[in-house]
Amino acid sequence: MIDTVLVANRGEIALRIIRACGELGIRTVAVYSEADRDTPHTWAADVAVEIGPPAASESYLDVDKLLDVAREHDADAIHPGYGFLSENPDFAEAVQTAGLTFIGPPPDAMRALGDKSEARRLAQKSDVPVVPGSQALDDPSDLEAAAREIGLPVLLKAAAGGGGKGMRLIQDESELADAIPSAQREAQGAFGDGRLFVEKAVHPARHVEVQIVGDHHGNVVALGERECSLQRRHQKIIEEAPSPVVDDELRERLQVSARALAEASGYHNAGTVEFLLGPDDSFYFLEVNARLQVEHPVTELVTGLDLVQLQLRVANGDPLPITQADVDIRGHAIEARLYAEDPDHDFLPQTGEILQLKWPERPGLRVDAGVVEGQSVHAHYDPMVAKLIAYGPDRERARKRLIEGLEETVLLGVGTNRAYLIELLASDFFIDAETYTHTVESTEREARELPIELLLAAALAEGRSTAASPDGAASSDGDPYSPWKRLGDWRGAS
Repeated sequence: MIDTVLVANRGEIALRIIRACGELGIRTVAVYSEADRDTPHTWAADVAVEIGPPAASESYLDVDKLLDVAREHDADAIHPGYGFLSENPDFAEAVQTAGLTFIGPPPDAMRALGDKSEARRLAQKSDVPVVPGSQALDDPSDLEAAAREIGLPVLLKAAAGGGGKGMRLIQDESELADAIPSAQREAQGAFGDGRLFVEKAVHPARHVEVQIVGDHHGNVVALGERECSLQRRHQKIIEEAPSPVVDDELRERLQVSARALAEASGYHNAGTVEFLLGPDDSFYFLEVNARLQVEHPVTELVTGLDLVQLQLRVANGDPLPITQADVDIRGHAIEARLYAEDPDHDFLPQTGEILQLKWPERPGLRVDAGVVEGQSVHAHYDPMVAKLIAYGPDRERARKRLIEGLEETVLLGVGTNRAYLIELLASDFFIDAETYTHTVESTEREARELPIELLLAAALAEGRSTAASPDGAASSDGDPYSPWKRLGDWRGAS
């Protein structure tokens, strides 16, 4: 039985793991950088150890330091969370070589699925549909030839990693000459590997992913799908489960493909198989995230399962306590990621001290947060400060609960995307479930291109219908959708 887990992460996911361990009676060791000294995850663990300066490369990414702390404090397992070292097969292997349990998939499976070309080959071998595309290529002329052969529009993708790094959408041949070297430089800088592959662009496409969990006894279950189409720069903003457009027959086909890929790779523990869903219900394998996902709470709420506890039990060698027939999807859940960023200024990260903080408390609402009042938000790490997740018997109830929860959230001192999230959830395209991977950026582009006359008319119409402030000026502070707010600082321009 696992006795002590070192949590090799920070923030809300570290707290989430510590809580799950506590419920199973497992001792925890937290690590933190100088920038994270005296933060919530350091209080929650049984032991907390400082491991270095704020830079992740000198703290959370330092494998030797993590293993030293694990040995010093008698940890017999390490949970990587998500991000940082969570999908690094060399780290997983180093943990195992040190005689510790890695709470995640085996290194060989991570390598097979982490390389997009190898994952694509494995998917084809497992009869999982893939988007027409090339193998990983180095030579720009070969990449140009592959793009012409597949037919535009195409996507250039980094072979060695994801997160949008090295990705380029090519709609015209004239773009290839500049896009290929640019994508190769970005891929080389992000992953140490400049190889790219070319893939047919599916349009319009939805991003749908299937949660899987496998044990060491050959059992793999799929826990339904999540819709994650609302994205900015290939980063998810809002996720929901189940997908509003996936019926039982399509769900079964998606789950069969996800399980087939997991079984072919020898996968165990938690992971996510991601697909692009076309307008005709065709779907294509995209990639595998060999770790716990940020959006795992929506799956937990509709299945009633604790995914982190399942991870711990599987890592302990226990068989899965459920079969595929036991999986029951009930109700609807939607998650919004609250970021310290400024939507009116190209979503630039925001820093500073949280002067006042109050999370909503209401039925059907869960808040996974990693910050407290008085804490400083700095620029060293990802700007996500919390996730708000709403559950309801149906999608509309969950949507309204999430909007109400966001409206009741108070976070002063640091700018956030709170109003922007409310705007997305209240939009016609979200209400109608017309959400695609291009929706957010297309909507923002259209807003930027609106004639100034229309924007001024909207602002003037609002000014006539709002109450006057004490100094006699029209006030729009009560309206989160006000064009005064969405247009940035142009009112104060001289």
